[in-house]
Formats: sequence, C-alpha cells, structure tokens
Amino acid sequence: MLSLTIGQRVRNRRKTLNLTQGALADSAGVSLRFLVQLETGKGNVSIQRLADVCEALSLSLSELFRGLGPRGPIVLALVGLRGAGKSSIGMALSERLQIPFIELDQEIVRISEMSLSEIFAIGDSDYYHELESRALSELLNGGKPCVLATGGSIVASSPNWERLKNYAKTAWLRASPASHLSRVEIQGDYRPMKGRIDALGELKQILRSRERLYGEADMEVDTDRLGVSGSVAALSDFYLHHG
Repeated sequence: MLSLTIGQRVRNRRKTLNLTQGALADSAGVSLRFLVQLETGKGNVSIQRLADVCEALSLSLSELFRGLGPRGPIVLALVGLRGAGKSSIGMALSERLQIPFIELDQEIVRISEMSLSEIFAIGDSDYYHELESRALSELLNGGKPCVLATGGSIVASSPNWERLKNYAKTAWLRASPASHLSRVEIQGDYRPMKGRIDALGELKQILRSRERLYGEADMEVDTDRLGVSGSVAALSDFYLHHG
C-alpha cells in the first residue's frame, strides 16, 4: 500500500507537468523500467533513484511521504455539493474526534482578505481555484489534524482535487438533488443556482457532471439515509480505522 501510494503521487505529479514516462526517465537518469515499477508500486525502490526522480519533478521527499506511515493522513476532507451537510456533519464530527473543524472557503476569505462574492466579482472560477490552492497548501503543510469542509467545486480543479486525494482522506457526502436544494433554501444561500428559473434542473446537471469525480473519494456517505448522527458515526469509524 505504501509503495502504491508513492507511485500514485509520482504519476500524478508527472501528469501535472505533462511529462511522458520516457521524458521523466531521461530527465531523472533512471531506466524506464524503474519508473514503470515505481508508478505501479512494484519492485524494490532505490532511495537514490527515487530522490533523482523527485528532483526531476521538483518534488521534495517530505511532500512525497507526507501523511504516510502508521498514523496516515490526519486530514479528513468532506466533499460534495452545497447542501450536502458538510458544515453540520463536519462540526459534529470534529467534536466527536476532538480535532478542529475548518471550512476551506473561510480560509480562502482569510488569506485573500475578500468575501467570496468579492472574489467572484473581480475574478472568475480560475481565480477562486488559485486562492483555493493557496489555502489548501497552507492547511496540508501545517501537519495538524482537522475535519475539512471543501467547496463543492474543488473537484473541478484537477490539481487541487488530486492534491487533496493524495494528502488527505476524502469522503463524499452524497444526497439527492431535492435534498441539496431544500437544505440550500433553509441556509438562504442559493449558490450556484441563484436567479435560475429551473434551479432543481440545473442542480441535477451540476451533480451529474461531478458525480464521477466525487466518486473518486475514499468513502461515500449517503446523508439522506444516515442523517447527521449516522453520517458522523460512519465517518468517525472510517477516520479512526483508516486515517
């Protein structure tokens, strides 16, 4: 499992840099066979060769190995559309686990010194995801355990989603489109359906477009079926046994 995780991180970094296996092998001065074995988690890995590959990827060994070992990842990230229950379940879960609860959007507001509405007023989704990347890096590099509620669109940013999957345990809080809309109405925050004639229809479309990506999370929780208390119990068990 450890070697497979390291291989996945190397492969994800290589793809982020748009490098072929052959190009990376040449740059690192290792054989293509070694690189293939490294990325698939097979064979014995030479530390020196691994260091050479990391240098070619501008990837530190500390980042490569972050979250590995007996304790594993110490951040449990909740993903899903707005209205999935990330805040209510996340806060209850943090109390149960006795670790902090953090909302990534609030960290984005803090580091940018702007409200979310101001961020989107002066920039587009790319600008938001740039700020999201900075906030995510700060949290993951901090080395402190937490329950993290992410923005619903984090899966739309491949670099941010890949980094989160690599360095945290992820859980998709799943609910029906009707439940999402109902909870959003109760919250009084209609993003991203504000001003839409067919809010439910558009929400269904957004959910369909993201389902495959949300499905890449380490765990899926049906919040409609389990409710808050059942979801918290399932997530707590997952974190304690797989974190």
